[in-house]
Amino acid sequence: MTAFRQAVLAQSSSAQSPSARSSSPQSSFAQPSSAHASSVQPSSVQPSSTARAHAAAATRLRPTRRGRAVFTAAAAVPLVAGALGFALNGGVAAASDRGPGQSFDYVTIAAGESLWQVAEDVAPADDPRDVIADIVDLNRLTSDAVQPGQRIALPAGLKRHADNIDG
Repeated sequence: MTAFRQAVLAQSSSAQSPSARSSSPQSSFAQPSSAHASSVQPSSVQPSSTARAHAAAATRLRPTRRGRAVFTAAAAVPLVAGALGFALNGGVAAASDRGPGQSFDYVTIAAGESLWQVAEDVAPADDPRDVIADIVDLNRLTSDAVQPGQRIALPAGLKRHADNIDG
């Protein structure tokens, strides 16, 4: 160990009261003893790399209120943009599960006809409620009510009698 380090350790281990340390005009570094004064040159003493690393680790970043707000906004903007994009493009994903070249059979609703009657006609063996739900989903209808003359697409695999099919 160098004489300078020994002197620093000796001073840090010496018992000085806090009031004596604050009122003392001496520097915080110990002066080398007269026996070692000729061997220690203050200009040649450089802090070691571990001392610099320790000093850097002791430095702590303390963001201000504005800094915290900027950091929070910078983190929130991409999240909000992603959620907005997902919400706006949610309908595209539902339409993309049908094949790009897939075609449907269409029927035109006659006067007095309901989706229940269409469902019983196109799928007599299936539960009409399931068929109606498929038709409403496929055509993006808000309810199961239809108007005379309305053109409705039928789900794949379902066909109406040839005289009532449009297409």
